[in-house]
Parts: sequence; C-alpha cells; structure tokens
Amino acid sequence: MKRWKIGVLACACVLCLSVVLTGCNSSTYEPQLKDQTVSSSALGKSGTLRVGVNASSAPLAGQTSSSSRIVGIDVDVAAYLADQLGAKLEIVDVGNDPVSALSGGNVDVVLGVDSSENEADYWRSNVYLSTGVALFAKNANAEVPAVDSKPKIAAQASSRSSWRVTNLFGDGSLVTQSDLKSAFAAMDSNSAQYVAADAVIGTYVAHSNGYQASILALLQTPSGYCAAVPKSNTELQSAISSAMATLVDGGVMDIIEEKWLGSIIDLDDMPVVKAPTSRNTEGEDGEQAEGESGSEGADASQGADGASADGTGAPATGASATEAAGNSATDAPTAPVGGVIS
Repeated sequence: MKRWKIGVLACACVLCLSVVLTGCNSSTYEPQLKDQTVSSSALGKSGTLRVGVNASSAPLAGQTSSSSRIVGIDVDVAAYLADQLGAKLEIVDVGNDPVSALSGGNVDVVLGVDSSENEADYWRSNVYLSTGVALFAKNANAEVPAVDSKPKIAAQASSRSSWRVTNLFGDGSLVTQSDLKSAFAAMDSNSAQYVAADAVIGTYVAHSNGYQASILALLQTPSGYCAAVPKSNTELQSAISSAMATLVDGGVMDIIEEKWLGSIIDLDDMPVVKAPTSRNTEGEDGEQAEGESGSEGADASQGADGASADGTGAPATGASATEAAGNSATDAPTAPVGGVIS
C-alpha cells in the first residue's frame, strides 16, 4: 500500500513538472518582474506604477469592443515603463485631464500629453511619439500641392485639421467629411486628392481600414506625445526619463508603432507647408484655441490587441513592450468621433 502511494506521488510529480515546463505556452504565463529600480516612496502604491491614459483617444488608448479592456500605443508604452522600473502596472482612464489626475494622486504618470501645451503644473518627458497635422496622399510620390493650386483636401468636420486646410489653402479646398474613415474613403474614390489628419490618428485609420495613404507633408510644425509626472517627484522623473530614452533609442517604440500603425512615423525631414505671408493666420496657438471644436477621432473597425493590463484598475505585471507587441491582432480599440484632439 505504501509503495502504491509512492508510485502515485511520483506520477503526480512528473505531471506537475510537465505542466511547469509547458506553462510558457499558457495564456496565464506572466514574466518575472525585474528588481524595482525606484523607491516605494516614489510610487503612490507600493510596487505598482499607476499610469493614466485617455481611453477615448484611439490608437493611443481605447476600449476593445469585445472585453472593454483598455489597449493601445500608450498601454504598450506603459507596460515597457513598468517593466523598466520593476513594477506592476495599473492602467487608469484619466480622460483628457492629466492635471487633476496627477495633483489628486490618482496616478504616478500620465501618457499621451501634448508636448506643445504650455502647461506648468507638471514635468514632461521628451517626446516618445511625434505627430502633427499631416497631408496624406494615395501615392507616396505625389507632389505637395502649392497653397494657391486649389487642391481638394478631405478632413473631418470642425477638426484642427480642417482648420489648417482652410487657413492654408482657402475654404474652396476643404472637402468636409463626418469622420476620418469617410475622409480616406473620399480620397480612395477620387472625390478628394488628399486627406488632412493628425499624423498618428490618420495613419492608424488608413491602415486599419485598408486604405493606401502616405504622409507627404505637414500642415503645421510637428509636436508629439510625452509623459507627465508631478513636479515634486524628481526620483520618478529621472526613472521615466531614462526608460523613455531606452524605449525610443532601443527601437522598442518602432515595434509598437508598427504594431498599431502598420509603419513607423518619421516626421524629422518632412516638409512643412507654410501659408503665404499675405494671408492672415493665427499660427499654432490659434489651433489650440479651438478647444473641443478642434477634435478629431479615430473610427477604426480593425487593429491589434496587445493590452498589458486589463484596463479596469487591477494591477498587471509589467511585461515588456516587445512581448506585448508580439500579440496577435484580434481586437481593436474604438473611440467616438471627436475623441482625440488633433
């Protein structure tokens, strides 16, 4: 009887070992956390990096249609930051109010902050994703239209992009559309020659819906998205700054961009269309003054899933963004029209 029990126990041990060895293929596998590189006093919740995102700003962040998880570029960036800090990750939807989220202590860092904003209430990192109002064409070798050539340019109604079109090319050039998907459909059907849209959002919508589109030029000086941290938390500022540098310089950001956008956005050498000196323009600050009327939303039905957190506020382990970027494309973040300032 005793020998029988020993034999059963041995078989059970072998079975358990096989489960451990094959566990890497299980959907419940979680990578081992690195040693924490910041003190617990630098985090609002011990061992956890709480990252704020705007869940109505696809492709930066949006809720999946199937499970309402928050996924997107900023979620993958957040996963990388948490991994570098050796912390668990908690994603928090803070909407478009990073100041309140940071000052209220609800999060440690906020992603997706516009680098062009003149906000003095928080520290900002270097840009991790460049953007700006861009001019798209079907043919990558198309010529950039002259401002007096009266080109037909589709743009979402009441968006910052439509404002730039009328400001640069005149009212007659604007082909108003209800959303960005319709704008790219208009270009695809030759109802318009070009599309004006935020470089990141436009690339995402075109790629997600199968439209051929390339950025020819910018209609404004490029800006970008950065991370925000409370001014008083200098230790976390240093850690985030270092992690962001590794994210960009190490090529991880390129992987994340290709995952969500289908390509890497490089605006460094992109020409910028300028208005004639005789035309009265408000400049970049005038665009910001549009407020909510200057919004532009991603309305995409396809994309990639790759959430590193469940988006409900529950902690998740800080898996590296390179791992997150390897997930299969099964679900997409969706956002209402007007959900993203562009």
